[in-house]
Amino acid sequence: MDGSTQITREMTGARMVVQALKDQGVDTVFGYPGGAVLPIYDEIFQQNDIKHILVRHEQGAVHAAEGYARSTGKVGVALVTSGPGATNAVTGLTDALLDSIPILVLTGQVPTFMIGSDAFQEADTIGITRPCTKANWLVKETDKLAATLHEAFHVARSGRPGPVLVDIPKDVQFATGTYTQREQHTSRYQPRRAPDMAMIEAIVDAMENAERPVFYTGGGVVNSGPEASRLLRELVGATGFPITSTLMGLGAYPASGANWLGMLGMHGLYEANMAMHGCDLMINIGARFDDRITGRLDAFSPGSRKAHIDIDPSSINKVIRVDFPVVSDVAEALQAILDLWTARGSRVNRAGLANWQGQIAEWRAKKCLTYTPSTTTIKPQYALERLEALTKGMDRYICTEVGQHQMWAAQYLGFEDPNRWMTSGGLGTMGYGFPASIGVQLAHPDSLVINVAGEASWLMNMQEMGTAMQYRLPVKQFILNNERLGMVRQWQQLLHGERYSSSWSESLPDFVKLAEAFGAKGIICKDPADLDDAIMEMLNYPGPVIFDCLVEKHENCFPMIPSGKPHNEMLLGEASTVGAIQAGGAVLV
Repeated sequence: MDGSTQITREMTGARMVVQALKDQGVDTVFGYPGGAVLPIYDEIFQQNDIKHILVRHEQGAVHAAEGYARSTGKVGVALVTSGPGATNAVTGLTDALLDSIPILVLTGQVPTFMIGSDAFQEADTIGITRPCTKANWLVKETDKLAATLHEAFHVARSGRPGPVLVDIPKDVQFATGTYTQREQHTSRYQPRRAPDMAMIEAIVDAMENAERPVFYTGGGVVNSGPEASRLLRELVGATGFPITSTLMGLGAYPASGANWLGMLGMHGLYEANMAMHGCDLMINIGARFDDRITGRLDAFSPGSRKAHIDIDPSSINKVIRVDFPVVSDVAEALQAILDLWTARGSRVNRAGLANWQGQIAEWRAKKCLTYTPSTTTIKPQYALERLEALTKGMDRYICTEVGQHQMWAAQYLGFEDPNRWMTSGGLGTMGYGFPASIGVQLAHPDSLVINVAGEASWLMNMQEMGTAMQYRLPVKQFILNNERLGMVRQWQQLLHGERYSSSWSESLPDFVKLAEAFGAKGIICKDPADLDDAIMEMLNYPGPVIFDCLVEKHENCFPMIPSGKPHNEMLLGEASTVGAIQAGGAVLV
């Protein structure tokens, strides 16, 4: 289609879809064709502005769109057919909903006159996806299609970002209607962005008097855009307050920063969790008080006053009652706090803050990430330490699957910038990381993209090796292979009397041969002495790599807050402290 052609004109619904994607600046679509979307695929074939990536499973398409979105800040797009195509997208939609990732999923539907007749590959896509999207639409009139598509993009990226879905019957794709360009679209959905200045003033008052303050940050800082991360760093520097982050917020503040406490939560660092428990002022910026963070609610940060800045009004006071609620875009709230803090002379409780920093230094001295090294077996922590050392400073993006390896990656890999860390936080979706890494690599073709995986998670979407090979994407799959469902096994050891019910597989592939079967590079390493050379071989290979890193089978991931416990009751690995109570291969502190 000629890009100079008049935009507002009569066209088919299928052409409207492609034109709307162009209008919205989309350059990549992840999808899988089927009968109910063939008119759209025919239009994609007849243009060159939008690249279509043929995945091997619809779940992979949505996760790839998530990786693309998370690493760019743009709306990721997936295109799937009706029935099983749509139902296969549900996991990715739910994943994006819980992690606030802006994606648009376009689904085909049977013709309007057949809806409700149990036609071939018919499913109630709108009903099925209503609970797992921010909004969804079934378009029955071609004249309404363009406006709906523009609205979908607006809703996906505005306010708290999230997934949206547009269901398009096949006859609507064939029919002709009037296309409305993006600039002519207006929306009633206009989330509040500016903060209440009276509440900002109350927060600054509390900051000036706090003795034990802490910034608790989340994915909302990343979602707000690079300006929010810049302002956060400036505010931390101006106040000297310590800062921690959820899993989703890593990189918004640099891991090398002097005030960085590390990640908090169930597998967070000792100093971060203890600071959250002992603070007298907690400023939550773009996090949602998730249960992996709070632990036992009635014992969560018991002596603190709490502020919560979030663009989603429904997130505030949903889990934890706060003293200073602020419904606002994170960047605008941070700018307001910083301006007022500076205007009032950057006053801080110096004596209190000095004592607080001394206490934090004592907690840091626990060295909670210390583990017992081995010269004969690769410890998973060691594998990630070496990966960090050998890739530090590179133009690097990290994805993960879900499990122990995910937590170790969050603990041992350092992130200096936002949008460099793609992981499934809220839903905990095994199989997320590999297709997400494909989406990231397509968005950043010249960057190093590594997916840190466990063998069990990786196998859930292993078919996407075909996608990586077809599009010559040099994604590196760094598999920590313990031949176990590691996190399940850990819980069974610590909490279920060492009854290891179905937490291992008796049949795993030879990952090197599997890589070669796809035409990729396969590397296996089991000796710590060979690890650096093997990692460098992976990094230097110009194409896709499956790295089978055979690690200690029964290593546990610590620190760990046991389910139902408060932040100050953590299990630590035996190597990180002495003189504590023995508790199932760990020490209780």
